Amino acid sequence: MFAIVDGNVAAASPWLADAIAAYAGRHRDQLELMADPLLLEGGEAAKSDTAVATRLHTLWNELGVDRHAVVLIVGGGALLDLAGYAAAILHRGVRVVRVPTSVLAQADSGVGVKCGVNLFHKKNFLGVFAPPFAVVNDARFLETLAARDVVAGMAEAVKVALIRDAGFFTWLESRADALVHRDPEALDTLIRRCAALHLRHIATSGDPFELGSARPLDFGHWAAHKLESMTRHRLRHGEAVAVGIAIDVTYAELAGMCDPASADAVRALLARLGLPRWDEALEQVSAGRRVVLDGLDEFREHLGGELTVTLVRAIGEGVEVHRMDEALIEAAIARLRPDAQ
Repeated sequence: MFAIVDGNVAAASPWLADAIAAYAGRHRDQLELMADPLLLEGGEAAKSDTAVATRLHTLWNELGVDRHAVVLIVGGGALLDLAGYAAAILHRGVRVVRVPTSVLAQADSGVGVKCGVNLFHKKNFLGVFAPPFAVVNDARFLETLAARDVVAGMAEAVKVALIRDAGFFTWLESRADALVHRDPEALDTLIRRCAALHLRHIATSGDPFELGSARPLDFGHWAAHKLESMTRHRLRHGEAVAVGIAIDVTYAELAGMCDPASADAVRALLARLGLPRWDEALEQVSAGRRVVLDGLDEFREHLGGELTVTLVRAIGEGVEVHRMDEALIEAAIARLRPDAQ
């Protein structure tokens, strides 16, 4: 077994390295720890450095990591993506055990089937489908998170509730204050329900490896991915998703697809959770066009085929569209501007 740990997680959880060594020791008849845990930088900045994967492959070659090895990855979603990508292309894929340490990773990306790295300022330009061998969620890691990171992770719960589960959305509304105050029971419920909804989609959608052009779980993400690169990852992924949700819900309202009361409820929930609905990067313009709109082109390219964007028709009900009216997007962004609230 080879272990990779987010450096910030290791600093916040000094017991972790000894726990990994002790586990390997208790199972020495079946498990060999090939080296001390490797500490790597987490976050989107690290995921944008493709040289890290090369360094991992060099080290694994030197250690003689074989096809039957297990790579244990402990960290947030970006590190899970980066190290998971490196492991997936080693010997055509070695087994990966994910130990996600953030709300977002435990609720969403940690249980997914994708991993990748950023390139050319594009999110997940390189990547593979590689389901993990196992996922272990440990709530102790959430105790060390900054408040901003706890809240940011809740955006994916809002997203999946909006397109898949109206009852979950109502629960989020009822428990918003408890979630903001990091109530352990509320956080545990959010993570479990969000992860279960994601797994249900992966297992039953009929398109787990996205051979078609639709990707409903990326609701709000066409703008989010672009905003992440535009802000050089000043915005956390969850924060960018929250802004993307606000844009797409407001767009659906202006297009007559979603009723105003539902759109108001979504914007209000984002605000109650402390999630952003606006960012100054939305004002960036190049050649007379709002830069964030380039996210539509990049989204279509990443999906392949025609543009397919999921919008909300009603809370709990997503609908796919193949065209976005840029004038209406402009109007939605203008509606969200703080001085317009």
